[in-house]
Amino acid sequence: MKEKNEKLNNKTDLHLHTNHSDGALSTEELLTRSKKNGLNCISIVDHDNVSAVGEAIPLGKQLGIEVIPGVELSTIINDYEIHILGYFIDHKNENLLEYLKFFRTERITRAKRIVEKLNKLKIPLKIESVLEQANIGSVGRPHIASALVEEGYVDTYLQAFSRYIKNGGPAFEKKYTLTPAQAIELINKSGGLSFIAHPGNLMNESLIYYLFNIGIDGIEVVHPNHTPETTENLKKIASEYFLLESGGSDYHGGLKNDEHVLGKYTIPTKHVTAMKQRLYK
Repeated sequence: MKEKNEKLNNKTDLHLHTNHSDGALSTEELLTRSKKNGLNCISIVDHDNVSAVGEAIPLGKQLGIEVIPGVELSTIINDYEIHILGYFIDHKNENLLEYLKFFRTERITRAKRIVEKLNKLKIPLKIESVLEQANIGSVGRPHIASALVEEGYVDTYLQAFSRYIKNGGPAFEKKYTLTPAQAIELINKSGGLSFIAHPGNLMNESLIYYLFNIGIDGIEVVHPNHTPETTENLKKIASEYFLLESGGSDYHGGLKNDEHVLGKYTIPTKHVTAMKQRLYK
């Protein structure tokens, strides 16, 4: 029985989102649901936003969940969009907060351009409707999709993407991004570790080798979009390049119909221990 309980209490999810970016749940709702699903260690990695972290840490202590401060940044290199996860960052670092504020402002600018394109397509969506969907969160395409559904311009969230705002769609607009080197530097300067998010089959090994050479610390091996074969391959690459491993559910709390993933896509807590050893050696 003791061995079973230890196994149940060894579930870590390092890829969660709240309504401070494009998730549906508040910080408290996410922590409560994490506890219910047996997680003992989590990281909230909202897009360009760390405001949920300060709320989550004390709530986690009350619930017996370790909360690792995190963030997710978008980068571009050679037409590849690579998301970089930052773990163990100082979420109060002034330089980091200044950059993230700038990124969030750019997100609003991008949303306005997408709305303008939709208007030219005879869809009279207003930016105010999108901002209302985002509420306190960093504005993104999910909020535009939700606004399109709510106002009856499309039937479903996925239809909004497929018809209008997917990459290359008639209302698509590129977002402001950093280079991977800039994102890694920003994370490092805020005291954190940088990881390649959900690489899946989108990246070849030579690109991972490039990221390794410019200072990436680890790679996300467990993700809902990864097949078992992909996960095993990424583990081999991590071992070959002495990269740390992370993983999680990329849980958004209903916006992407992902209720089934929380508590399912996890990694052993030993990987968090390895991160701490890398940081504090």
